[in-house]
Amino acid sequence: MSASNKQPSIMRRYDLAIWIRIFGNALNAMTTFIIRPFLAIYLYDKLGGSLVSAMLVIGLQPFAGMLTGIFGGGLSDRFGRKPVMIIALLIQILGLGAYTLADHVWAFAVITAVMGVGSALFNPAANAMISDVVDPKQQTEVFALLHTASNVGAAFGPVIGLLLFQWDSTLVFITNAVILLGYLLLVLWKVPESVNRVPAAAQPEPAIRTSGRWYDHKLLYGITLLAMPIGMIYALIISIFPFHLSDHFKHSADILASLMTFNGIMVIALQLWVTKKTQLMLAYRVIGLSYALYAVVAFGYGWSRYVALLFVIEFIFSIGEMLIGPQLQNEVSGIAPEGKRGFYFAIYGLHLQLPLALGPVLGGLVYTAWNGTMMFMLLGILFLVTGSAQVILLRWLTKQKQAVMKQDLTHLNLRNEESFST
Repeated sequence: MSASNKQPSIMRRYDLAIWIRIFGNALNAMTTFIIRPFLAIYLYDKLGGSLVSAMLVIGLQPFAGMLTGIFGGGLSDRFGRKPVMIIALLIQILGLGAYTLADHVWAFAVITAVMGVGSALFNPAANAMISDVVDPKQQTEVFALLHTASNVGAAFGPVIGLLLFQWDSTLVFITNAVILLGYLLLVLWKVPESVNRVPAAAQPEPAIRTSGRWYDHKLLYGITLLAMPIGMIYALIISIFPFHLSDHFKHSADILASLMTFNGIMVIALQLWVTKKTQLMLAYRVIGLSYALYAVVAFGYGWSRYVALLFVIEFIFSIGEMLIGPQLQNEVSGIAPEGKRGFYFAIYGLHLQLPLALGPVLGGLVYTAWNGTMMFMLLGILFLVTGSAQVILLRWLTKQKQAVMKQDLTHLNLRNEESFST
């Protein structure tokens, strides 16, 4: 291959704003995973040993995020990505500081809800920025880089959180606030506004054309609804899984932190390789395989009674999320109209927000009525059902895209023939 045809190195393929976004994903994930594995236990102790109360408070953050996504998901389309990202980070910083002062259930509830608003504002704006400035052919790679960065935070966050939590729980929240403040300053200083940065002509038309009415985005709603079990397994891992582990293992907190760190390391090591190996495969096949792997993970979490087997299951979990994360985000980006990208990523974000809001409570009820094994068995069955439906939907979408491409090629050939004849 000649030097002129060589693809630039990955560091040179994307501008500084994209790398700040990727670096910020690592910081944001680290703050999340410093808190996430231990928040349920922290609230359980603070609220007098009431599991249901703790789960209700945990569910308020994604519930507030869900409402924010529904009613405010298009804010970054109207006011720009950068202002919304800065306001969202500021909200989260203030919320983390307020956690250290809270000592009543209502205070925890309000703060947690406010944190949910901040998170729900930030993620759609930040993801829409990727769609604004990155060539569609490279978006899967960028979303893979974002996922890798998230797992850098996920790998080290639980270990840091465990150490801080055992030393002084208030340090967990203070540390997170300082990290997010550093990221806010980077966004403010180095990230330009991306709305209308790329001419509309440079972006391809989505395969499925929609109007501006909310009920005309049925394909988006279908993809989001069928992705809900993915959010559910994360919701159960951060809420009920610690209690399920404690039923069967000693030192369950150490095991949980080790599993999350192992998951993060696997994604860091393998995400880009997995993305490269599957980039020529049809998206619906990759996504279908991922759902099958998630089902195996759910069954494994429910039945495993050996620590070594838990790590095997966690490896399968890592492969599943590496396969599906960038692919689904790329599918959403591909169907989003240019002026609706923030809205599309906000609605798609509900596949995490809604299960995170309701999952801890539903999981707590099933866990209390039966046990963790039954809870994860039901989730595994749900993955098999929704995965089949998602494959059917995305296979139909692929055929629609191919039909549009064929139609566009036919029109182009006709214009060429007319131009040649004249």
